[in-house]
Amino acid sequence: MSSVPSLVQSVDWVALAPPTLTAVVALVVLVADLFLPAARKPLLGLVATAGLVLAGLSLLPLLGGDRRTFCLSGHPAVCSYVADPFTLVIQFLVLAGALLTALLSLESVKDGELPAGEFWFLLLSSAAGAALLPASRDLATLVIALEVASLPAFALVGLRRGDRLSSEAALKFFLSSVAATAVMLLGVSFLYAATGSLHLSRVAHALTALPDPRLATLASAGVALTLVGFAFKTAAAPFHFWVPDTYVGAPLPIAGYLSVVGKAVGFSGLILVTVEGFPSYAGVWGPALAVLAALTMTVGNVAALRQDPRRAHSAVRLLAWSSVGQAGYLLVPIAAAGSVHDPAHAIGSTVAYALMYAAVNLGAFAVAAVVARTRPANRITDYRGLYHRRPLVALALGFFLLCLAGLPPGIIGLFAKVTVFSAAVEAGLAWLAVVMAVNVVIALYYYLQWTTVLFRGAEESAPEQAPAQAPHRAAIPAPLATAIALAAVLGIALSGAPQLVLRFASGALL
Repeated sequence: MSSVPSLVQSVDWVALAPPTLTAVVALVVLVADLFLPAARKPLLGLVATAGLVLAGLSLLPLLGGDRRTFCLSGHPAVCSYVADPFTLVIQFLVLAGALLTALLSLESVKDGELPAGEFWFLLLSSAAGAALLPASRDLATLVIALEVASLPAFALVGLRRGDRLSSEAALKFFLSSVAATAVMLLGVSFLYAATGSLHLSRVAHALTALPDPRLATLASAGVALTLVGFAFKTAAAPFHFWVPDTYVGAPLPIAGYLSVVGKAVGFSGLILVTVEGFPSYAGVWGPALAVLAALTMTVGNVAALRQDPRRAHSAVRLLAWSSVGQAGYLLVPIAAAGSVHDPAHAIGSTVAYALMYAAVNLGAFAVAAVVARTRPANRITDYRGLYHRRPLVALALGFFLLCLAGLPPGIIGLFAKVTVFSAAVEAGLAWLAVVMAVNVVIALYYYLQWTTVLFRGAEESAPEQAPAQAPHRAAIPAPLATAIALAAVLGIALSGAPQLVLRFASGALL
C-alpha cells in the first residue's frame, strides 16, 4: 500500500517572530483597552513601545541565516516566507520607524488628541503587516501583507475626530489606495492565470517560456498592472497626488510614519516582484521604472521648491513633496537592476538610501511636532529664530535637512546619493544620472532655504498663533526629545561610518 505524503509541515516560529510579536502585542493592547480606566490608558503606549522593542530584538537570532517556512511539500526552496538578509534589513527599518513613531505619539495620545486603545492597536497592526511584507515570497502573501499595512493606516490618518482636514485626508488616501489595490489584484489574477502559480520563483520560471502567445499577452498585462499598484504605494508620479493632503491632514507622527514605513512597504514589494518575480521582463520594467524615477524626483522637487513659506502647514507640505522627490531617488537603483546582470547587487543601493532617509526624515517630523506644540499652523516662517529659542532642536533639524540635501556634515546623505548615482551610471543610464544631478541641485535650494531660517534673529520670529498656548520655551516632552535624539545619534553615527552604506550598496541582499 503506497503511503500518502504528509501535507503537515513544521512552522519556524523564530523566523516568524518579528511580525508575529507585533501582531500579538496589538491584540494585547486592544483587549487591555477594554478593562483599563481612563487614568491608566497611558500604560497602553508603554506596552506598545515595549512590544516594538521586543519585536526588534527578535531579529537578533535570525542574523546570518536564511530561514524559510510555509514551503511547498517536496519543494523546500519554494516558500511563502523567507527570512534572508533583505528581509531582516527591511524589518529592522520598519520596526525602528514604528518605534520612533510611537515615541512621537506618546504625548499626543496622553493629551487626549488621539484615542489611546484604537491608536496603538492600529499602529501595531500596520507595523505587523509592514514587517511581514519583505519576507513574503508569493503574490497572495504580498497582497495580504500590503493591505494589513495599509488598512490601519487609513484609520490612523483620520483618527482625529471632528477634524475636517483629517477626515478629508483619510478619504483621499482610502479611495486612491483602494483603486490601486484593485488594479494590483487584477494584475495578480492575470499572472496566476498565465503561469498557474503565485510563488515568485515559479512565476519567474513560467514567464520565461509561456507556450501560448495569448498567455504571454495576459502575463504582460499582469506585470504592468502589478507594477502600477506598487508604484502608488511608493508615491511615484503620477500616482503621488494623495501625498500632500494626506500628510497635512494626518497627525504629525503618522505623516512621518507614512513617509518612512509606508515607503519601505512599497519599495520592498516593488523590489520583490521585479527582481524575484519578473526578471525575464527586465527589458520592460527597467526602462519604465527609469522614466518613473525621473518624473517622480522632478515633480517632487519642483513642487517643494514652489511652497510658500507663509502658507499654513507649509513645513509639512514641503516635507511631503520632499518625500516624493526622495522616492524618485529610491527608484533609480531598482530601474538600474533591469539593465545589469546581477540585479540583487543593484537593489542594495535602494536599501542603503532607505536606511539613511528613514532616520533623518523621521527626525525632521519629530522637530516639526515640537514646533507644532506652540505654532499649530506649522508654517516655515514659524521656524525663524528657532536656534535662539531651542538651540539643540534647531541644530538637529539643520542636520536632518543637510542629510536630505546630501551636504556636510550630513555625510551619510552624500554617500547615499553617490551610491544611487553610481548604480545609474554602471547600468548605462547616464541620462537618468543627469536628471538626478539636476534634481539634487534643485533640492539644495529649498533645504538650505529652510536651514537658514532656523538661524535668523529671534526678533524676526513669527508671533504665536494662539496666545493662550503654552510658552515656546516650555520643556519638550521626554518621549519627543528621545525620538529627536535617537534620530540625530543614528544620523551622526552613520555619517561617521559611511562604509556601512557602501556595504549595503555593494552586497547581494537577495
